[in-house]
Amino acid sequence: MKKGNTLLAIMLIGILSVSMVACGQKTNAKQSSESQQELPAVFKSESEWKKSLSPEQFHVLREKGTEKPFTGKWLLNKKNGIYTCAGCGNELFTSEMKFDSHCGWPSFDQEITGGKIKTATDHSSGMTRTEIMCGKCGGHLGHLFDDGPTQTGMRYCVNSLSIGFVESDPKQNKAINQAHLYDTLTLGGGCYWCVEAVYEKLDGVIDVASGFSGGDVVSPSYREVCMGTTGHAEVVQIVFDPKKTNIDEILKVFFTVHDPTTLNRQGADEGTQYRSVIFFRNKEQENIARKIIDALNKQKVYDNPVVTQVVPFDVFYEAGEEHQNYYQMNSQKPYCKMVIQPKLEKFEKVFKSRIKKNK
Repeated sequence: MKKGNTLLAIMLIGILSVSMVACGQKTNAKQSSESQQELPAVFKSESEWKKSLSPEQFHVLREKGTEKPFTGKWLLNKKNGIYTCAGCGNELFTSEMKFDSHCGWPSFDQEITGGKIKTATDHSSGMTRTEIMCGKCGGHLGHLFDDGPTQTGMRYCVNSLSIGFVESDPKQNKAINQAHLYDTLTLGGGCYWCVEAVYEKLDGVIDVASGFSGGDVVSPSYREVCMGTTGHAEVVQIVFDPKKTNIDEILKVFFTVHDPTTLNRQGADEGTQYRSVIFFRNKEQENIARKIIDALNKQKVYDNPVVTQVVPFDVFYEAGEEHQNYYQMNSQKPYCKMVIQPKLEKFEKVFKSRIKKNK
């Protein structure tokens, strides 16, 4: 960095603030997945799936097929309840999230919080689309578009064959929808013990969990990730109340308390698992992240270019209990005093007015 002091942090915040105002960004990010706990993965062989699904369901869920438009069982369903994955029962949407898009398939403007759905880029049929899959069993649901007519601007276009429906009490749906008012962002900025300790103090943050994202190994252990062979980054999953904080502020903190210019390294921690990365859940999160990075590079806040990756969120694997609230439980250990404490002091000095009152 050009300066390793509070002046740089304040300068950085000023640049980001101007950038966000100039770009006309909304204060509150759109609501998306809140993943507090890792969903238990469901694994079955092809023959096992064929036994538990109808041939039509198997074609859609496991072979990524598409049912004919205007033929689905749930297209015109108006009952109150919860839509679940037909493969594993994972709760995906409530009836309040459903709307008539006239496209021929059931459509929803948001998902139930908790990492229920994961996405992937789909280049099939000569198009580039965002595929949506069940976060629990990986079953194909449909596609996600940003042309929705509601406030979220999103349209989850889902095959009826991919989902089931359970009627429920309106009060149950209300409780689920209330929880959905929280938003989630997943960040990697080196050792997750350091990043977790900072965000636990930020007003508006509901929960912070340390874990792993961005790799190709299912449910990796801490030891495996530390070896640098899984592709995962150490990350924190931040759940926050958009009425009290927002993506802008969370990213300002992010770029203040870690060095985004060192490739695959933070201080003495070196390896791809310590890379600087932002896992976005929707277009708004992606756009804000990229505009902030562009502003930092344009204003030359750092001596070197920002190397922070901005990539779609896929899945979050929560680390073991001993890695959660690490600083609070181990504040007297040498690593906490020498590495984490300076980051906390910097945060507390720059964001003094934004510290939780009960922390």
